[in-house]
Amino acid sequence: MTYKVLVSDKLGDAGIQIFKDESDIEVDVKTDLTPEQLKEIIGQYDALAVRSATKVTAELLDAAGKMKVIGRAGIGVDNIDVQEATKRGVLVMNTPGGNVVTTAEHAIAMMMALTRNIPQGTMSLKAGRWDKKQLQGREIMNKTLGVIGFGKIGSVAAARARGLKMKVLVYDPVVTPEIIQKTGCESVSLDELYAKADYITVHVPKIKKTANMINKKAFDAMKDGVMLVNCARGGIVDEQALYDALKSGKVAAAALDVFETEPPAADHPLLSLDNVIVTPHLGASTLEAQTNVAVAIARQIIDYLKNDTITNSVNVPSVSGEVLAELDPFISLAERLGSMQAQLVEGHIKEVEIAYDGNFSDLDTSPVTTAVICGLLEPLVLDDVNAVNARFLAKDKGIKLLESSSEDADEFINLITVTVRTDKMESSVAGTLFGKQDPRVVKINDFRLEMQPKGYLTLIHNMDIPGEIGHIGTVLGENNINIARMTVGQEAIGEGKRNIVFLRTDTPMPEGILEKLGNIPQARSVTYIEL
Repeated sequence: MTYKVLVSDKLGDAGIQIFKDESDIEVDVKTDLTPEQLKEIIGQYDALAVRSATKVTAELLDAAGKMKVIGRAGIGVDNIDVQEATKRGVLVMNTPGGNVVTTAEHAIAMMMALTRNIPQGTMSLKAGRWDKKQLQGREIMNKTLGVIGFGKIGSVAAARARGLKMKVLVYDPVVTPEIIQKTGCESVSLDELYAKADYITVHVPKIKKTANMINKKAFDAMKDGVMLVNCARGGIVDEQALYDALKSGKVAAAALDVFETEPPAADHPLLSLDNVIVTPHLGASTLEAQTNVAVAIARQIIDYLKNDTITNSVNVPSVSGEVLAELDPFISLAERLGSMQAQLVEGHIKEVEIAYDGNFSDLDTSPVTTAVICGLLEPLVLDDVNAVNARFLAKDKGIKLLESSSEDADEFINLITVTVRTDKMESSVAGTLFGKQDPRVVKINDFRLEMQPKGYLTLIHNMDIPGEIGHIGTVLGENNINIARMTVGQEAIGEGKRNIVFLRTDTPMPEGILEKLGNIPQARSVTYIEL
């Protein structure tokens, strides 16, 4: 059988050659097609290889009747409608490791250029000046580098910095201190990193928790004269706060490869400052990286078409379609249990234990376990978490994974219990299915309850005293917050009792309201969760 592959974006020659070397692969390279032109021809192809230019929309997928796999030469798949591809049975894969070294090296290069005023020196000399005294730099040896995020890229950047004889401090809420210390770096809190670092480099994903995390408060906590490098994602650094910190001298200089809006406007305030150096998102732009991702995606696509081997999938686990359909309700429940735990626990995650109780003996629970890990890690790591790499990412973070099964599930036919242990606490959440499709959380630690794990949720621990539920309702009513559903679970402790109250609201709970709920006299803690 011959498979037809379309390469619609510019791909390294080495990757094209790999396709051509396969006798049963027919490859067409057609770049710069308009969406209409691409839609006209896409129906004849079994596979599509793209970078970031081609937009794989629902409309395009609707015309791709033969499509089996879409391969992205790179990490991000935001130009691909992954959900629509999944519905249509199209595998989506990427190449997450191809630009790790390149991006880390770019961060180090930016730090060196910033330290020795290389761009400024180049411009002044070409302008006919000899600004030797004005462009005096620093040595980086024996200076302290703070690395925020210790994933693939952050860990490589840290290793390069240690080779330059720098002291490296690392903040990462997921990676255990033992893993960090084995590399010769020191695991610290974010406040300690801010207080001690001469240089700071950012290597975290752009998610809700990290949006504008480097803000005025962060700059105020930093050493005077710190230098900042961001080659991760735009929007992690508050650009106005950075501008103010640079103008005041709090931050001596900054090197940016990314902006919140790309390309930035010509009159962007940061571009007017002499102590800011910039590049146009060049972190992954090297010949080697482009070759790496081209070769990787070509091999992955061929292996899937010819051997059904799935590598770096972002949308399906490695199981047959029939098994996947049977497991789908449990996978959905498991991912939500993992996501809940990510928002409930504090500290470095040491161990995750997943117990399957009840009628699971005839099912392959491996994809369900993977879904738990995906839900747990997705908000916490830089790397894209998917069914293929979740277990590897957990292992890389020093997280021990335990699984057990029992045919006894008390009054439930099936029960999945996810217990997460950190260096600070232990948390347990259990869920089951009502009927065949309806997921429910039925236990949180020692509290029994019944709630749907979806939407905007607020968890309140408080003493079970008459009137407490009324106090909660009063706070919400006075602030026009509508309760979609309220669930109460109770636990006996000594001579008194406490309970948990789960609220599901129609809209996100504002910070100010959470604070007011926490100020209710008998409230012990308030936790906000989004699922």
